[in-house]
Amino acid sequence: MTLKTGLAFSLLLTSQLVSARDYIDAHLHYVDFFQETDGMPALLKAMDESDITQAVIMGIPVAKTWHENEPKKPRYYAGDDAAIYWYSATDFELHAAIQSLNPEQQKRFIPFLSGFNPDDKNSVNHIRRALELNPGFWQGIGEVFTRHDDLTALIHGSAPRANSEAMMKVYKLAAEYDLPVLLHSNITSKRERNPLYLEELEDALNKNPDVKFIWAHAGTSKELHRHQEELDFIRPLLQELLDKYDNLTIDLSWTMIEPYLLNEKGQPRAKWLALLEQYPSRFVIGSDVVGSFDNLGKIMHGFDPILDALPADVAKAIAHDNFLALLPKKTAD
Repeated sequence: MTLKTGLAFSLLLTSQLVSARDYIDAHLHYVDFFQETDGMPALLKAMDESDITQAVIMGIPVAKTWHENEPKKPRYYAGDDAAIYWYSATDFELHAAIQSLNPEQQKRFIPFLSGFNPDDKNSVNHIRRALELNPGFWQGIGEVFTRHDDLTALIHGSAPRANSEAMMKVYKLAAEYDLPVLLHSNITSKRERNPLYLEELEDALNKNPDVKFIWAHAGTSKELHRHQEELDFIRPLLQELLDKYDNLTIDLSWTMIEPYLLNEKGQPRAKWLALLEQYPSRFVIGSDVVGSFDNLGKIMHGFDPILDALPADVAKAIAHDNFLALLPKKTAD
């Protein structure tokens, strides 16, 4: 073997070692917006094929109506103008699905409770009953849908806010049980290129310092990107918020891969790498798949260019370790 060939082989081996890591999918929905799913066998198979050791799994707290006047069932919540309603049974379906597994399979899932109306001040009582019904089962609360572009517009009632009175009650309960809260709160609307709703998020963070907040895809969404493309204030804002609030973790689920983490050539952006290295314990990654698991591995390995460009310990923390640190202390121990 020549020196040149040996060097090439060494670099290839190093690259393979860096890429060979275990993942925790920090944001996975077992069902879609019609409360339908590919099922646990399909999910476990997809996880096995994609190096995903565990998944933070949740239902979806709403269900899309197939309206009487629509001849064809919509394929997504935005498929037509039919309403969306809050659906609490999503938690009981998820609980049953996990309980049907053997003990080793059950350990691969970190279940979050999500089936409640964040605009209802009585929801805190529903959550408490669910926690008491299955002690120790639920490991977090969310994904809580507050500001959520077109989904919010289709939900019965007023638009939920991250700092509503109802959610303040939920946060107090989360602190009591040491449960992290995965919060979807869009940073802006489809037409405003400024942090329009930042005050709602900061109010929740300020008033609940003992709650471990996980901000779903850093306040972005697929619909925002469709209209806004890249929001240039996102990265500086994250740096400011992470410096200001010790109780904030950023969920870099799939809408953050492009156009933020990777450039148009699929290469990591240097300023985002610097941010991840500056706050190595404050980021997690997730697929945000909804009930269908065919693309689970593709999405999770879409983070590989970023992770491979980071120091090995930082990559391991973001891919796996950081989420474990957010779990209730009695679970983490």
